Amino acid sequence: METTLIILKPDAVQRGLMGRIVSRFEDKGLQIVGCKLMQISQELAATHYEAHKARPFYPGLVKFMTSSPVLVMAVRGVGTIGISRSMMGATFGSKADAGTIRGDFGVSNSFNLIHGSDSPEAAERELGLFFNAGEVLDFPRAIEGWVYDMSGGDPE
Repeated sequence: METTLIILKPDAVQRGLMGRIVSRFEDKGLQIVGCKLMQISQELAATHYEAHKARPFYPGLVKFMTSSPVLVMAVRGVGTIGISRSMMGATFGSKADAGTIRGDFGVSNSFNLIHGSDSPEAAERELGLFFNAGEVLDFPRAIEGWVYDMSGGDPE
């Protein structure tokens, strides 16, 4: 099982898309194990996006991410990082395929609705930035055997 960070960005929150986007993750069979609505501080945004600090879009990105509340989620499942990124679609809505979150809800080439960790290492780092100890839960789901083939003992 992997756990990844998903952020519904200010445009998703302001457009009232949170429920519809969260439903997609749950409909897919992924487990929400942490979730909170929050206002990202300048410091947190700077830390989260520090890899982009030298890029020309960085100041605008930090301004955007701190402009309105965001919904941060810890999402767990087998292969959840790759699955989540596939569900998100191409970076910008104008280029994202229909059926993806960005393809169905986005048209902007700057506002892109959602962030998802791109690797297990990034997920671990990012989850640590947005969630305190005890805020990402570990609990069994009664549906697990219906989401994954458990006939071999491990989820498949």
